[in-house]
Amino acid sequence: MVDWGQYTPAIRRWETVLGRPAPHPTEPGRAGRPRLAAVFVEWLMGLPAGWVTAVPGVSRAAQIRALGNGVVPAQAAAAVTLLLADLLTEQTPADHEQATAA
Repeated sequence: MVDWGQYTPAIRRWETVLGRPAPHPTEPGRAGRPRLAAVFVEWLMGLPAGWVTAVPGVSRAAQIRALGNGVVPAQAAAAVTLLLADLLTEQTPADHEQATAA
């Protein structure tokens, strides 16, 4: 069991959103020292379990690199929503002329 400390409420909320428990954040690395677990990064990003980590033949280093270069789907959706709203409410040149003439 991981002691998430001050992050416990956030971890529990994300577990509820994803519908699955948080995996352990670290795994044994070289000489047994803990290192970041790719499955935890995958979970943090809200990706389906195994989306990156269950691909046959992909090393842990490649998994971490892919996850690090990836986009968090929920964040991308929020950005597109906000940008689209701005685009749809953007003034036309005629609207701008009327506003600046006043």
